[in-house]
Amino acid sequence: MPDETAETDVIVAAMSRVAKSLGDGADVDTTLQTLTQAALEALPGVDSVTITMADRDGSLRTLAPTSELGQRADALQYELQEGPCLDAVALEQTIRSVDLTDEQRWPAYTPRAAQLGIGSQMAVEIFRTSFTCAGLNLYSTTTGALDDSRHIVELFASQAAIAMNFVRATQTLQDALISRKTIGQAIGIVMERYGLNEDRAFDFLVRTSQDGNVKLRTVAQNIVDVANQRVVERT
Repeated sequence: MPDETAETDVIVAAMSRVAKSLGDGADVDTTLQTLTQAALEALPGVDSVTITMADRDGSLRTLAPTSELGQRADALQYELQEGPCLDAVALEQTIRSVDLTDEQRWPAYTPRAAQLGIGSQMAVEIFRTSFTCAGLNLYSTTTGALDDSRHIVELFASQAAIAMNFVRATQTLQDALISRKTIGQAIGIVMERYGLNEDRAFDFLVRTSQDGNVKLRTVAQNIVDVANQRVVERT
């Protein structure tokens, strides 16, 4: 039976690295890369780690792969529309195959995964909102390597979910600050161009947004971009 105390210590050490990355103000890509690298080092028998992001429109993309093996395996599952990484986010549960050479659930994927050298695979959901969800994908080149790993993987995943939510909140805040700055710049440009006060300049942006069915930030960005281009042309 696995030593649960030792497993917990491994997860704590791995997630401490991720937490330090968050505390140091690393960008989203760096934090996610730290997360997958921590999983690679902390979880037994794992040779490659990726994160699959699935949007509400059905689009799929791979983030922070630790090697080309995982990236290629993800792409193969997206192409064939089957495999553990898709089932994990679709079914909201841990999906595991300890022997892909004897796996019947994904008949198109498994023989091609074997050609890539993958012997076993596990995927677990780590993040979900109404707009997107994410799964952590673990690949091993050894058959049976993930046989006893479900407990520690799910323990890691629960901690990874906290990091993912922090990353999302940070990104949302950053986007909001950028939007506020851009809208403020656009208001200043409109005030100067049309001789309006601040309130009327803002109303102008809102009306333009509503009439064109375009986000307010996009309207503001377009105004700022045109103003910047005019400055460049005059210099």
